[in-house]
Amino acid sequence: MSKRDDYIEKMKLQLDEVNAKITSLEAKGQRAKADAADKYEEEMEKLRQQSQLALTKLDELKAAGEDSWDAMVAEMEKIRDAFVHSFKYFKSQI
Repeated sequence: MSKRDDYIEKMKLQLDEVNAKITSLEAKGQRAKADAADKYEEEMEKLRQQSQLALTKLDELKAAGEDSWDAMVAEMEKIRDAFVHSFKYFKSQI
């Protein structure tokens, strides 16, 4: 084999090796996308549940009498703050 043929063969092997690594990396990327999509849906469901809790608590607040108003306001603010915090955290992770 000539020096030229040796060089060409060496380059082909190196390129094949890199291409194999790229294929492997693409497969990992696809798995990561699937995992990320699952995590995204899971977190969205948590946000939907928190939203529903906040809306339910708001309905309770609307119906609250004067005697329980202050306690209900404090509870509503805690729920709202937790919901807003969860949303901001989720948004920052996207």
